[in-house]
Amino acid sequence: QLRLVESGGGLVQSGGSLRLSCAAPGKTLNFYAIAWFRQAPGKEREGVSCISSSRGNTDYTDSVKGRFTISRDDARKTVYLEMNSLKPEDTAVYYCAADSSLDNGLGYCDLKDYRYEHWGQGTQVTVSS
Repeated sequence: QLRLVESGGGLVQSGGSLRLSCAAPGKTLNFYAIAWFRQAPGKEREGVSCISSSRGNTDYTDSVKGRFTISRDDARKTVYLEMNSLKPEDTAVYYCAADSSLDNGLGYCDLKDYRYEHWGQGTQVTVSS
């Protein structure tokens, strides 16, 4: 089982920025496709962004395109989600998830939560208006 730990959440004003981190202490994430999901109170979990293990291909849900950037630093064994121009509707608990079977060398990742085997505990992001 892969233990994922998210960090970087917090309270920020509308228009501000945060950077979330996802790491697996003592392990590398090089061979995992990684995704960020979020869940706001009373809403379903939503795929926000993902990055493949090979080729570094990325995908974003439409509502964050141009504002969020996902990246991976394999040397630091960390995946980041840089969030800019934050809006109150971005308020949610953000989770990172990993799966080693998604990519298959094809540079693939997915924004569907059922495709991911390993999950972190989440970090709260609150954007005030």
